[in-house]
Amino acid sequence: MKAEPLDAFDRRILTLLQEDASLSAAEIGEHIGLSQSPCWRRINRLEKAGYIKSRVALLNRQRLELDVLVFALVKLNAHGRRSLPEFAEAIRGCPEVLECFTLMGDMDFLLRVVVPDIQAYERFFFETLSQLPGVQEVHSNIAMSEMKSTTALPL
Repeated sequence: MKAEPLDAFDRRILTLLQEDASLSAAEIGEHIGLSQSPCWRRINRLEKAGYIKSRVALLNRQRLELDVLVFALVKLNAHGRRSLPEFAEAIRGCPEVLECFTLMGDMDFLLRVVVPDIQAYERFFFETLSQLPGVQEVHSNIAMSEMKSTTALPL
């Protein structure tokens, strides 16, 4: 099913929702020059068409004392590559892993991991990550500072 192209109103709605998903249809409509009902219909259509995956609150990880951000590159052994679904299922069960990407190149996966401190990452590494099916090696890179962080897509 091919998605309907987005018009200027749709793009402005999506931009506003990326900035603040708590805005009501009336508030969004006021910003973009539509009344509440047509704005609500557009938002509903955008949700049904899959442009809006979900509306969530973005939490401050430092305020929640998840101060360490680690990017872990994972390489599976040859046997492990044959059981990618098993690795993927196991990684989905790790709450410390916020994102997992399959890569092309020398490494197989890139993980974004948050933990309270280095000792917590050490425990996660030795007790969980290195024990996952097929893991051959892990290269951990600790982020020292954050220059940019956004969830907003360029529309």
